[in-house]
This record gives sequence, C-alpha cells and structure tokens, in this order.
Amino acid sequence: AGIVDPTKVVRTALQDASSVAGLLITTEAAIIEKKDESAHNHAPMGGGMGGMGGMGGF
Repeated sequence: AGIVDPTKVVRTALQDASSVAGLLITTEAAIIEKKDESAHNHAPMGGGMGGMGGMGGF
C-alpha cells in the first residue's frame, strides 16, 4: 500500500475529529434510539433446522 507518513495520519485524524465535534456543537437536535424494554418479553428463538434426513448419509 505504501509508506504512511505518521504526521499526515495525526493531522488527518485531528481534522476529522474537529469536524465531527463542530457538527455536534452546532446541531440543535439529536437523534437517539430509546430502548423499548417491553420488546424483550417474547420467547427465545427456536433451534436449528432439525429433521433434515437424507442429507449426505448412506
């Protein structure tokens, strides 16, 4: 891939981080996902595909 200049990597990381921080500071709204606790009251998922006879056995 080539030689990566560590100075350029650090500079790019700082620029990207400051860009994201600037967006978060200037954004007046935030999108979050509320965890729905009642959605976890169902039965666990069933097992695998049983009863698959004749799949390679003699």
